[in-house]
Amino acid sequence: MLIVPEGLIAGLVSAEDAFAAVEAVFAAMSRGEAYNFDVVREALGEGRQYGFKSGLDRAGGQLGVKAGGYFPGNAAHGIINHQSTVFLFDPETGQPVAMVGGGLLTALRTAAASAISIDRLARRDARVLGMVGAGHQAGFQLRAAARVRDFERVIAWNLHPEMLDRLGAIAAELGLPFEAVPLERMVEADVIVTITSSPAASLLDRHVAPGTHLACMGTDTRGKQEVEPALLGRASVFADEIAQSVSIGEAQHAVAAGLLDATAITPLGDVITGRHPGRRSDDEITLFDGTGVGLQDLAVAAMAVRRAVERGQGSVVEI
Repeated sequence: MLIVPEGLIAGLVSAEDAFAAVEAVFAAMSRGEAYNFDVVREALGEGRQYGFKSGLDRAGGQLGVKAGGYFPGNAAHGIINHQSTVFLFDPETGQPVAMVGGGLLTALRTAAASAISIDRLARRDARVLGMVGAGHQAGFQLRAAARVRDFERVIAWNLHPEMLDRLGAIAAELGLPFEAVPLERMVEADVIVTITSSPAASLLDRHVAPGTHLACMGTDTRGKQEVEPALLGRASVFADEIAQSVSIGEAQHAVAAGLLDATAITPLGDVITGRHPGRRSDDEITLFDGTGVGLQDLAVAAMAVRRAVERGQGSVVEI
């Protein structure tokens, strides 16, 4: 088994690599060539979350599982709140193939999924990017979004506004004017990315203008919530996987309130494969409920493993 530690990932997988890998996974899911297993997700108390995401991708030849979760007290220890490790197995024999550090990979694949939704669903003339959230993954989200649309400025809100400076610095690197705003001004945005760990809705229905595309990337557990359910009631809703969207994603709240039927949710992969046209008008609100599926983790981890083998990196151990 090859061990690829976290420290090697940045040199093995780029944001562009992650975009290609995740897009291929969405397409494979749409074609019925890949599927995720049931998610195991547990609350450990004090905001800590731990669980397993796994699946089988016949098209990509990947079988595996990501173990990890969210530990909000980690900042006090100088480490990131999201902690995870990906394990890959031979789909024919079940033998372990690799153990891969999953921290950076998780941020890259989450940002890639968001960017794919923006690329496929946002208006081509989108010029203002709104960011709700300024934690560790927000910077990845901002960079990924800027790769698929020619934004002219960024507006952002965070529960703890002092954290917005870091996001502003990334916007400056990208040459984009940046402004911290109250949530009411998100109505100016053409694309809004939410990336928080909120237990209650921050972004409300009245904060979103017609024609906006939203990538809701933070809700991945029962009880989490980033946006008001009424917003999903008037939007065209897309998801990485419908089952997860309804059970642990943003759609859980809208479905429970009777504002959204699960049958009205479209897999994003169907847009990629042409089964669904995507955005139908400039006034349509489109919303991507990105819960993060195990197949995404396997795809980016497999890419890291391939690169590590090619470059003679990582450590081989006998199990």
